[in-house]
Amino acid sequence: MEDKFSFVMGRAFVENRGILKPVLLIICTSWMLACSNTGYYLDAINGHAELLKQQRSVDDVLKDPAVSPSEKEKLGNLLEARSFASSELLLPDNESYRQYADIKRSYAVWNVVAAKPLSLKPRQWCYLFVGCMSYRGFFSEIKARKFAAILQKDGWDVYVGGVKAYSTLGWFDDPLLNTMLATSEAHQVGLLFHELAHQLIYRKNDSTFNESFATTVEQEGLYRWFTKKGDRQAFENYLQASLRDEQFLKLLLKNRSELEEIYKRNIDQTEKIKQKAQQFEKLRKEYKELKIYWNGYSGYDNWINQDLNNAHLALLATYNAMVPVFKNFLSECKKDLNCFYAEVKKRALP
Repeated sequence: MEDKFSFVMGRAFVENRGILKPVLLIICTSWMLACSNTGYYLDAINGHAELLKQQRSVDDVLKDPAVSPSEKEKLGNLLEARSFASSELLLPDNESYRQYADIKRSYAVWNVVAAKPLSLKPRQWCYLFVGCMSYRGFFSEIKARKFAAILQKDGWDVYVGGVKAYSTLGWFDDPLLNTMLATSEAHQVGLLFHELAHQLIYRKNDSTFNESFATTVEQEGLYRWFTKKGDRQAFENYLQASLRDEQFLKLLLKNRSELEEIYKRNIDQTEKIKQKAQQFEKLRKEYKELKIYWNGYSGYDNWINQDLNNAHLALLATYNAMVPVFKNFLSECKKDLNCFYAEVKKRALP
């Protein structure tokens, strides 16, 4: 579930090739000096600039004898998927995801999610230009965990999750990352479609709208991608993984709903905290039963075995709540993407 989280960083003042514009950086910094987020914005700018400094053309990487055949195969496939995204899914045709950067770590960024001890509503953080979102992202895991520790000390339930990629909403060219390669083909390609969808349509201050739309594009895109490739086995594997995802998500949403009912009850806080702990134990028990149905598949074990709290469940609705709505738009448009995007854009307007 970690990779379902997506981090949209503030629109840093960076040119397409990753060279900071000194004048704009000075202006940006002067704005930031007037607020409490100065250090955070500077870290975000520096983190993304450092990432861009490491990028190079995918074509050059494919010719590099030092790069492993396996890595080249994955990058070549992603380059095809990138062209497919523009030609078949009508997603932005720009230089995003045509460069590659090996950032020598497992995640691009780490997101911090927070919720009150007796609430499943995620805390909001607001940023320059992009508005408010239900998470706060860091390029450093250490800084993310330090920030989470401060929130936890203040009484918040917190969760820190690693993210394989993020979108800058088309303000400059996002590269493919080594973090995207350590997953299945469906996950790699789906992530590419998801992030490009953010560049196409973005509604300020509405994480649920944005993530549900991108998830819908991702799912439809993967269906079309595997259908065109004629790779029946890969598509079957994707369908099987998707079914498990849906069943696991259904389990989490069910328990999330039951937790919400507990928090609404007219009982004292001590009893609510007790019932909260019992609910998370119930979730783990039901997960074990689901694993039996899956013949022991253990892909979610690391997530379920964490010290679970409200923050782990807070964003579930963000990524999926409106997916049925968007799929209905797509169906009404008879899967015509021009029609679908036009309908979504109408609703994305302020």
